[in-house]
Amino acid sequence: MTTPRPLGFTVRPLDPRTDAELVHGWVTHPKAGFWLMSDFELQDVEREYTAITASEHHHAFIGHGADGAPVFLMERYDPAHVELVGLYDHRPGDVGMHFLVAPTDTPVHGFTRAVITTVMQTLFADPATERVVVEPDVGNAAVHSLNAYVGFEVVRRISKPEKDAYLSVCTRRSFENSVAVASGRAVTR
Repeated sequence: MTTPRPLGFTVRPLDPRTDAELVHGWVTHPKAGFWLMSDFELQDVEREYTAITASEHHHAFIGHGADGAPVFLMERYDPAHVELVGLYDHRPGDVGMHFLVAPTDTPVHGFTRAVITTVMQTLFADPATERVVVEPDVGNAAVHSLNAYVGFEVVRRISKPEKDAYLSVCTRRSFENSVAVASGRAVTR
């Protein structure tokens, strides 16, 4: 089942058996270094996403463009059980997120902003989601800029076993205000 989203994207659950080869090409691409899977073999990617899709606290999705081509990977997780356990004060309604845009030789201006906007719209489509929580590597300047674009605020620097990261949060209101500003609509409170 696919779920249509604004901006022409659709989002569907990742199937580790049929999507592993596609995702392997994305996560091992040199531009995906912050994904921390550069040296993964195909079977490693399939094993990782089999575990994610079997988890009750972590889920993976493939995003497709208006033409039906797969163009991004999205993960949704419960930060009380995955990634951030013991590293921050979890609140009810918190949802963790990762996203990766497929590598391309022909980048389109604004495409990655459209993807992260779609990812956030997808997460906030669940009325139980109050905040989105992320933990990008401190060195990933590109994603910090994208996160700020959709309303994330850095809370603090944290140390994880695999990286130093900026714990960042985006409330529903912050996201809605960022979308309104980006679209040129006045924000009222």
